[in-house]
Amino acid sequence: MYIPKHFKMTDKASIFEVIRQHSFATIFSMHQGMPFATHLPLILSEDGSHLSGHFARQNPQWTDIEKQTVLAVFQGPHSYISPSWYETNQTVPTWNYVAVHVYGEMKLIDNEKEIMSDFRQMIDIYETKEGQYQVEDVDPKIISNLNKGVQAFKIHISNIEGKAKLSQNHSSERQNRVISQLAKGNSENDQQIAELMKKNQYTK
Repeated sequence: MYIPKHFKMTDKASIFEVIRQHSFATIFSMHQGMPFATHLPLILSEDGSHLSGHFARQNPQWTDIEKQTVLAVFQGPHSYISPSWYETNQTVPTWNYVAVHVYGEMKLIDNEKEIMSDFRQMIDIYETKEGQYQVEDVDPKIISNLNKGVQAFKIHISNIEGKAKLSQNHSSERQNRVISQLAKGNSENDQQIAELMKKNQYTK
């Protein structure tokens, strides 16, 4: 990923936070000589060493993916930035955003206990406090049949790149103007970018 030095994320904890908060990712690999992508949730291990997930077994991407170095892309919040917010209109529109790229070797998982452990972890993360779903309440035969329909995997992480483009290349005055306008927006993305800009405001 192209990352100018002032947009480069260097704090590992912040990078991991992006992965965990925006965990519905895109996995890219080569399949039969062509780029192939699948959109799916990925769970980062506590020690940050690997990602876990599963493909639908009918998805052909997994059939030749083992031991490939794959790319998982996590898209954080993003917002359009209008030149009309600046002190001059003699400039062009841009986009502020946060993204993390994770590279690693793919390993397919067939151990049922390991698969179930990953399923439980995923449910614990995504099931709301008001939710009543418990995988233990499901007939074991149904769970076994469902397991046959997926291919679990782990991505052993070799490299992580984080980019936070938050107007760091502009003056403090201009950053404040952008924050003020984004804070007025109705979208969650606008609000999140405004908060990140305030939290990570740079002086120039």
